[in-house]
Amino acid sequence: MAEEQGRGRGRGRGRRDDRQEEQSEFVDKLVGINRVAKTVKGGKNFGFAALVVVGDQKGRAGFGKGKAREVPEAIRKATEDAKRNMVRVALREGRTLHHDGKGRWGAGKVILRAAPPGTGVIAGGPMRAVMEVLGIQDVVGKSTGSSNPYNMVRATFAALKEQASPRSVASKRGLKVQDIVGRRTDGASEAGISETA
Repeated sequence: MAEEQGRGRGRGRGRRDDRQEEQSEFVDKLVGINRVAKTVKGGKNFGFAALVVVGDQKGRAGFGKGKAREVPEAIRKATEDAKRNMVRVALREGRTLHHDGKGRWGAGKVILRAAPPGTGVIAGGPMRAVMEVLGIQDVVGKSTGSSNPYNMVRATFAALKEQASPRSVASKRGLKVQDIVGRRTDGASEAGISETA
């Protein structure tokens, strides 16, 4: 009987270690939680709806929603949903965006701007949570529309999906990466013109 108990505890520890490894890979942030009600014949059933963003802080992030009668279960469902719907975003030097972008979802509108080193994450509420789990260290974000967290998160992801790295742009246009990146400064653009001419 003691052996059976020992085996049971061993299995439990193994599962816990797996969970800790999974948690260390992803960072999750709770953006919002609402109490929701469903009207039924006998009255109202109350539950909770959670909005969670998840990321690996290396350019992958996702968001998810979950509903349940208890808060922890709603958060767990939302986290699983977020992990299933992750997207990869191209980052410059692993710290900021390649270029400015705009995103819109419903009445939610956001503007994202690339920033020089040392700027930090200048964004509020749901946008900040998305940037932190994505691993962006320098960015300026502004929300000009709805302050609804669901719309803000979706608009932020819409702006992030438009990000294109110089490598992807070069491959689409059939050019070299130097031709794309070289045009960022005036001197480099003149050199690029002289090479092609």
